[in-house]
Amino acid sequence: MPRTIATNTTVDLNALLEFVRPRHRMILVTRRRDGSPQLSPLTGGVDGDGRIVISTYPERAKAANLRRNPDASVLVLSDEWNGAWVQVDGSAEVLDLPDALEPLVGYFRCISGEHPDWDEYRQAMLDQGKCLIRITPARWSPVATGGFPARLADS
Repeated sequence: MPRTIATNTTVDLNALLEFVRPRHRMILVTRRRDGSPQLSPLTGGVDGDGRIVISTYPERAKAANLRRNPDASVLVLSDEWNGAWVQVDGSAEVLDLPDALEPLVGYFRCISGEHPDWDEYRQAMLDQGKCLIRITPARWSPVATGGFPARLADS
């Protein structure tokens, strides 16, 4: 059985966003008060302005951490375990209701498409007291795949 060779593909911002848009499995890294990392597995998307968007609740650790320190990293994973991934670093903002309401509609659209009843969705977001995290990409890793180093491909 041939060995898979690991890859690292450098991409510009447009190619990064094209890679991220169809992938919604992410791990968000924020910093606790003591500076240690706090990781959150979550669903995210890319909004119309090229920001990674995440729906959450204002009392969650990720929101509190980002209000204190907006530096964030997101590991974007493919649906397949051995699929490609990328790390995106940037500055985050947390939007609370009512300012978050229409951006939450955009969040839903970029992940799931159209909702059958937008009024019902908006009311659910208000009832749940949701907030939205937006991360503006500042730097990113190459898009990577796992595997063997090329020197071991024929071994």
